[in-house]
Amino acid sequence: MKTHKLEVLTDKYIGKKGTPERDRFDNELNAEYIGQIIRELRKEKKLTQEELGKLIGVKKSQISKLENSFTNVRIDTILKVFRALNTRINFYVERAGR
Repeated sequence: MKTHKLEVLTDKYIGKKGTPERDRFDNELNAEYIGQIIRELRKEKKLTQEELGKLIGVKKSQISKLENSFTNVRIDTILKVFRALNTRINFYVERAGR
């Protein structure tokens, strides 16, 4: 059985880095990862989605969207969630073409 590196397969079937298709794919993966982290931290703190939402002033449905990787969530909401969960977050920003 022949094996392939994930990066090679992603380039082949999704698109090379920097293409719109690949950017969308990578962003969706990042959103999914952030959602998983939020869910795990919330459960560690023994909070329901509704309780976390009340802490930051949003409805339970907004917390559910965050945890389920909906990408149209505002960055300030994500930051409020991490603050409410007493967790520090760092963002890495890389400018394309430099």
